[in-house]
Amino acid sequence: MIKFWGKTIVFFFTTIVLTILLSSHELVLIAEAQSSTPTPTATRFTTVAYPNRSLSASPAQLPPLPYAYGALEKAIDAETMKLHHDAHHATYVKNLNDALKQYPDLQKRSVESLLLDLNSVPEDIRTKVRNNAGGHLNHTIFWQLMSPQGGGEPSGAIAQEINQTFGSFDAFKKQFNAAGTTRFGSGWVWLVRNPQNQLQIVTTANQDNPITDGSYPIIGNDLWEHAYYLKYRNRRAEYLNNWWNVVNWPQINRRYLSLGTPRER
Repeated sequence: MIKFWGKTIVFFFTTIVLTILLSSHELVLIAEAQSSTPTPTATRFTTVAYPNRSLSASPAQLPPLPYAYGALEKAIDAETMKLHHDAHHATYVKNLNDALKQYPDLQKRSVESLLLDLNSVPEDIRTKVRNNAGGHLNHTIFWQLMSPQGGGEPSGAIAQEINQTFGSFDAFKKQFNAAGTTRFGSGWVWLVRNPQNQLQIVTTANQDNPITDGSYPIIGNDLWEHAYYLKYRNRRAEYLNNWWNVVNWPQINRRYLSLGTPRER
């Protein structure tokens, strides 16, 4: 009888030890799996307006056009450029500064940080900041993406990844134009690097920027009617097609490379 209880006690404690060891092993495996999960790109970028710096809100300022109003006539007429920059973009800047006037702490932040953390913006100005900070950021990017010497096909790193992702530049351009044409109402069409580290074509409504969804904007085209209506009327598809004649591929490559090489991501 004593031998029986001795064996039972040994078996009981052996079972407990084995259970503890197996549980510890499972926790280690879970921890290792979690640590090997790639970090989403959404947490890595703070400079979006320019490849190497963020956009100040202290105060927000209208950036000068990097070319003359009529320099992009292959795609956009001079009158549209003047109205677009001097009136529409300037209004976003003014409205953003007005919204932040009573909040000096918010003025110390970048436009990107305001958009990435809209919940930290007081509710009474949140919508105004979202619309006007977004409009300021989007247009600041937009002017840089065009050049009088632009057009043609991409080269370098961005060309390679476009070909890998979409099959060819023509296939990419077709998908990009189709997304822009079918976007209902006002907004933007973008080529982004999404949180999964992949190139993706997306659209956003109004003046929203892809960073609010965790994606980094590499290319963006304005779909608001004020961007094209004087020349193209309701022919948005024609505007989108002609826009490629002024696309600034060297600047787009700089934006792309600012995220690091594929091996570094």
